[in-house]
Amino acid sequence: MQSIQVIPEFIPFLLRAKRATYAAGDQGKVASSRTNSKDLAYTEGDFAYLDTYLGGYAFIGEEAIWFRGQPLWGMNYSGTLTVPEVPEGFSHFLKESLLRVPADAPYRGPALYEENGFTFTCQWEGEPAFFTGSETIAFRGQVIYKLNFHGGLIIE
Repeated sequence: MQSIQVIPEFIPFLLRAKRATYAAGDQGKVASSRTNSKDLAYTEGDFAYLDTYLGGYAFIGEEAIWFRGQPLWGMNYSGTLTVPEVPEGFSHFLKESLLRVPADAPYRGPALYEENGFTFTCQWEGEPAFFTGSETIAFRGQVIYKLNFHGGLIIE
């Protein structure tokens, strides 16, 4: 079994895949793998990435990576908006935040990002092999979105 440590291209691939799919404006759309799921895929060399989620205002999803056809890594996430009306610019701001995913914590977005009255915060524990975390977005000081995530290596 390959591990993340023995596959030096894993983290760079994960960052490219994240930046090339949802954060890039839902690029990489593929046929739904489940009823009503939204699926985004990215492949490069021996790696394949799939982000599949259900919902929109409130949602749940999973990102997974395969290496040479074998599952290697995954992350589950669940989030919701916490206000009845979505402020204009929210979707753009979320995707801008996710484009800034850091290499040392390749889960969601950076610890802090601010733009046009929006504030994105993300905190996590662990390493890519086993981690948990959460993120929020506030608009003009009011939390309007929350998300939890966890994941790590997949070993048979």
